[in-house]
Amino acid sequence: MALTLLEQMLFLQRLPQTGVASYWNLIDRFGSVDKIFRAPVSQLRESLHADALAQWQLLSSLGDNHPLLIRVRHDITWLHERNIHILGPEHEHYPRLMREVKRAPPLLYVWGDPIVLSLPQIAIVGSRKPTLGGKLNATRFARSLAEAGFAITSGLALGVDVAAHAGALEGHGKTIAILGTGIDQIYPARHIAMAEQIVAAGGAIVTEFPVATGALAANFPQRNRIISGLACGVLVVEAAVQSGSLITARYAMQQNREVFAIPGSIQNALSRGCHALIKDGAKLVETPLDIIEELDGMLAFKRSELKSLVPKQSVKTKKAVPAITQEGQVKQKNREMAASTIPLAQELDASENLILACLGFDPVTFDEIAEDITIATGDLMAGLLTLELKGLVSNSGQGYCRARH
Repeated sequence: MALTLLEQMLFLQRLPQTGVASYWNLIDRFGSVDKIFRAPVSQLRESLHADALAQWQLLSSLGDNHPLLIRVRHDITWLHERNIHILGPEHEHYPRLMREVKRAPPLLYVWGDPIVLSLPQIAIVGSRKPTLGGKLNATRFARSLAEAGFAITSGLALGVDVAAHAGALEGHGKTIAILGTGIDQIYPARHIAMAEQIVAAGGAIVTEFPVATGALAANFPQRNRIISGLACGVLVVEAAVQSGSLITARYAMQQNREVFAIPGSIQNALSRGCHALIKDGAKLVETPLDIIEELDGMLAFKRSELKSLVPKQSVKTKKAVPAITQEGQVKQKNREMAASTIPLAQELDASENLILACLGFDPVTFDEIAEDITIATGDLMAGLLTLELKGLVSNSGQGYCRARH
């Protein structure tokens, strides 16, 4: 029974206990996917887990009726119907920087234009629960970097990630979201509308995991190597010392990518990860221009590389068919846009001015504020809430601080 190369690769990916390391070990030993499938079972015993070997042996007896092969062919049909691209390392649109990564993804599933994966990229990562100031920094840096010609890469997660994607879209640039799930499992689900905006604006949603892969904790650190691997540099906005953002930064260092970090207060736990990176050699940045000046040469090089890759125009694609269908997505998008709109302060009353005057950019507790100013407890609580709604004060969970100058 003859299988196409794509069927072979997806079959390997579906084998139990057979991950990226197993795939590259097999390639190192046999030289190609086709040679793996032509090898005697006896030669595969050292390279495959017992569960995978059992499924492999069933292929010769069950043929087209093998459950995994049926699943693979169903996946291929589903992906093609939705114009989702499947890129292997030899595909013309598999990004060159990704090929340099140790144990690069054997397959990339791309919803959107695969050409954008070869654009010069900056990855922006950070806390899922940033301060308001951190969220604003992620948006502003992403917008400015997108306007300068960089695509913005992140993980579509809560907090800094989604703020970075939004900033890139505000800057009329391209943005790329890397998933830790299958291409049909946008996570978190509340970001389905954002995923559709990214694709509609010419960006891409990317994953290495097969269809129907759920949000497994072990997959997210693995996807972080793709976020860093695609980019010229990684910007960490806010991060605790033990966080996924620092995993991405460590991958970037191993991959010889530039690492940038925004400093913060020594009292803010979400600044300590950035400070640790700066101590380890990351470049301290205060404005997007710091990054643009550092990577200006790389930006020019990647542009010329892209011209040689696509001399005339981007790959033509059929009209995008959403990878996810869900009722009420337009209503959900409108609700999210409404919820994200924060009224700017026009005027402050006397108590609000007093509260704001005692706050800096270091988080302080409610009790500390109450001890510092003579305002009734109820009025203080109401004033802080009003200042939060006006976008002037942030409550990070560790205390209150100014959100911006």
